[in-house]
Amino acid sequence: MQDVQNQRDERQVPIDQVGVCGLRYPIVVLDQAKEKQQTIAELSMSVSLPQEFKGTHMSRFIEILNSHRNEVTMWTLPTILHDLKKKLHAESAHIEITFPYFLERKAPVTEAAALMDYECTFKGTSNGKGDDFILSVKVPVTSLCPCSKTISDYGAHNQRGHVTIEVRVTDNEQGEPNMIWIEELIEVAEASASAPVYSLLKRADERHVTMQAYDNPVFVEDMVRNVAVRLQDEARVAWFQVNAINQESIHNHGAFARIEWTRPEQ
Repeated sequence: MQDVQNQRDERQVPIDQVGVCGLRYPIVVLDQAKEKQQTIAELSMSVSLPQEFKGTHMSRFIEILNSHRNEVTMWTLPTILHDLKKKLHAESAHIEITFPYFLERKAPVTEAAALMDYECTFKGTSNGKGDDFILSVKVPVTSLCPCSKTISDYGAHNQRGHVTIEVRVTDNEQGEPNMIWIEELIEVAEASASAPVYSLLKRADERHVTMQAYDNPVFVEDMVRNVAVRLQDEARVAWFQVNAINQESIHNHGAFARIEWTRPEQ
């Protein structure tokens, strides 16, 4: 059969990225407590396309993904990217994998257990400059306004927000990427806020969380700084970006803060 994709394109314009997006697929990721966790990811995969080719081979993206779906980690991502470049004859490849990651969380007083989901993303790129990998975790939190607490006779406005942490890791002595667990970044994000968010709270738990938030008021500025201090002290982190967003309860707008940092070369 005729291969239209391999036909010559006379316009001679290279394409930076071409591929598939919005693809849902079951994958297996590493779980700190249970070793592995099955989840459903939404993926985009792309490669560069030289100016002489009319199109890429879309089916090969799915074939490559299917061959690696039994484990998707920072160690397997380079292999996926290299396979994309090799089988699609491309100089660069990119993959983005977003998935819900589930943890069993116990309420602070009654210890009533329920699952919480956290939005996680793996971003990987391979090109002439080498391989790049970013782990992103989006964590829901509670924040209570320090200003509102200070100026009010009683109470203070609070709201749900999100802290998103993106990290690049350093390499170990063997030249392999250091491991940072999703759970570790969740803990850092929650500790930066006034209180964590839970799926299940009984009355005693709700009382505890409400008072915990009141005792730990933070602005969005405080949250990103709290995360930054923790990550700067973590030798496994080579680069990070942290974003905090509050869905303000007394305003018709949100509030956000962002910090980006790169570890200085030794």
